[in-house]
Amino acid sequence: MKTAISISDDLFKRVEEVAGELHISRSQVFADAVRDYIEKHRNEKILETLNEVYSEAETEEERRHRMQSKRRHAKLLKAEKW
Repeated sequence: MKTAISISDDLFKRVEEVAGELHISRSQVFADAVRDYIEKHRNEKILETLNEVYSEAETEEERRHRMQSKRRHAKLLKAEKW
């Protein structure tokens, strides 16, 4: 699909340089940049959601399970030959 965008002359020159260095078209530079931007935004939303989920206080049951897991893993590590 074709689209038209407006960018500064300086940015256009930089895109031309990058396209030349990478031996790809300007269109590919823009497509890659948009893809990276969208992925970055998606990752930021995931991080925001994770931060929200993990900002809640740990329940007593969760704490108990975490402590049991720590003890179990500590026993496993002691049995390992390093």
